[in-house]
Amino acid sequence: MSAPFDDHHLALERLAASPEFRVLRKIKPVSGFHPREPGIETRVGVALDVETTGLDHDNDKIIELAIQRFRFDAEGRIVEVGQPRVWREDPGVTLDPRIVMLTGLTDEVLAGQVIDDPLAASILGSADLIIAHNAAFDRPFVDRRLPATAGKAWACTLSEPDWLELGFDGRALSHLLAQCGWFYEGHRAENDILALIHLLAHQLPGGGNILSKLVECSERPSFKVNAVDAPFEAKDRLKARGYRWNADLRVWSREIPEGDCKAETDWLAREVYPEYGEAAMIPVSACERYSRSTY
Repeated sequence: MSAPFDDHHLALERLAASPEFRVLRKIKPVSGFHPREPGIETRVGVALDVETTGLDHDNDKIIELAIQRFRFDAEGRIVEVGQPRVWREDPGVTLDPRIVMLTGLTDEVLAGQVIDDPLAASILGSADLIIAHNAAFDRPFVDRRLPATAGKAWACTLSEPDWLELGFDGRALSHLLAQCGWFYEGHRAENDILALIHLLAHQLPGGGNILSKLVECSERPSFKVNAVDAPFEAKDRLKARGYRWNADLRVWSREIPEGDCKAETDWLAREVYPEYGEAAMIPVSACERYSRSTY
């Protein structure tokens, strides 16, 4: 016979008080994390996750799309959480066995399923900020599948926050959430967006929460640096500097904060273009960030 809830709660408190144990609680659906105060202005966020047939943005397809609206105030406090919306879609091809293992989705489960495009586009269109834990992967699939949502502001919990500075190690969603004291069953889109919302709501010891830090990062101006016509012999230096090869544009690229433009221009002139040429500096906002036109 299982112990009453009060006994479980007492046991958890005792374990949590000991440095020998770390207590994790399973995340549960919530309607909000803070009371909504009358007259306080709020913004709309949408947590998003996709499962796909593969990694190729041009040829692979979305097989599961999960989105969940929430409202947050100027301090990043989540005051209202809407219901999750989850759609599956038959890609018309046989799933790779590894995708089946990763997602738990099968050809039989997806047969005849379709995403509700108008509703999905309407919800995403209402967002002031769309948030994903790997927006560079998710956004190109969503922009291609739902072109009416292109141009919305996006933010990425995987790449934008300085997790080490915030007191975390690692960047995987499940690992970050565990450090907040929670756990969940991953690799399903509905669970991932609920986990993402819990992560965003997490209060930081120094004040504020993850969402407030993410919004700050998202709104910070940045520049995409394209090392146009960089000589072949500079590729190792570019790679060591953090540049990545963009196969579509056939150019080495990286994104930098606005304040680093002068230092980056000087480095490029010294290490990449000592005789002639210069990189292209392209302003990037949250509306362009992670889109195929920028990355």
